[in-house]
Amino acid sequence: MGWSPDDLAFRDEVRDFLDRELTPELRRAGRLMTSVYTDHEASMAWQRILHARGWAAPSWPVEHGGCDWSLTQHYIFSRESTLAGAPSLSPMGIRMVAHAIIGYGTPEQKDYFLPRILTGEVFFCQGYSEPESGSDLASLSMAAVRDGDELVLDGSKIWTTHAGEANWMFCLVRTTRTERKQHGITFLLVDMTAPGITVRPLVMTSGEQIQNQVFFEQVRVPVDNVLGEIDDGWSVAKYLLVFERGGAAVAPALQVKAAALAEHATRQPGPGGRSLIDDPSFSSRLAEARIRADVLEVLEHRALDTLAAGGNPGPASSMLKILGTELSQRISELALEAAGPRGRVYQPHATAPGGPTVDYTPPPDDYLSGEEWQAVAPLFYLNNRAGSIYAGSNEIQRNILAKAVLGL
Repeated sequence: MGWSPDDLAFRDEVRDFLDRELTPELRRAGRLMTSVYTDHEASMAWQRILHARGWAAPSWPVEHGGCDWSLTQHYIFSRESTLAGAPSLSPMGIRMVAHAIIGYGTPEQKDYFLPRILTGEVFFCQGYSEPESGSDLASLSMAAVRDGDELVLDGSKIWTTHAGEANWMFCLVRTTRTERKQHGITFLLVDMTAPGITVRPLVMTSGEQIQNQVFFEQVRVPVDNVLGEIDDGWSVAKYLLVFERGGAAVAPALQVKAAALAEHATRQPGPGGRSLIDDPSFSSRLAEARIRADVLEVLEHRALDTLAAGGNPGPASSMLKILGTELSQRISELALEAAGPRGRVYQPHATAPGGPTVDYTPPPDDYLSGEEWQAVAPLFYLNNRAGSIYAGSNEIQRNILAKAVLGL
């Protein structure tokens, strides 16, 4: 699939915008990310710039603030943003719940939430997983009992990213118990300032405070905040999951990381007094990763071509999720190896994490042991372990492929 003259003109327009609007501070935030989440302030600053241009939510319908772009243009925008080092936006609002609101929301819900998601006035977190319900999400048990025009919530959610920053949560709750566990689940929009909500931060292995456990004790939520129908929230959740698993160009980010790693390896010592890039073992593994990133881009182009023709990639989305996350983990392993002893030093002050780092006092004068990339390598490695779990674990994706493709 090649780019048409119109596509190339659009690519040049995007590049000009990125060159003009991406400040050194924003590029630094993108470059020093330690997970899929950018520094919160940088992410919101970039969202305001994109919103002013009308590009904050290009995949939304035009009438709600989206762009009248072709699928190819969406891919080009995602790819060029990645190559330019733009910080990422939080996906919870713009890329996820907004689509559910557009698809299932009442006119009043659309009028209230969609403009405020675009401006950042409303910032969502996701309340899905529970301490005993992770991959088997349909087994969730957090209760929501109806009391007049309100639902009363009791229970907890866990692994809730940015619950400390969010002022709203989209949440799955149990409103009815039946033999079929997918039935009786309701999709609910919850004001995080409501009485009875307690957020308890969870410190990750990287030392960052991004995820949380959220406790609900007799929290009252208006029935008007139900998205879709009561007891039919599973349909809304499945609809939203389509947007969680797709819509972005993954391969360019991996290509950039692998190319940068190759450049770093030329300056790192390897066996026998040579540079690390001259070590056959390391260079062959890095070359394989770079080849796989190029293959992944071809597969993304094929999926895009299918969509552009009005088709459905189907199981290919599961394949792309597996390949992308496992390749990202592979590259992070190579980066940690290349960082050498400097990669064992805990230096979060030299990075731009997606949340605060607790129990850490930066050294005086921001002393740095090694280079920036060596400080990022161990933190990104630790965060990246979750890549094969989120948005449906890779084991589940393989089960989907086994059933849909192999007929097992």
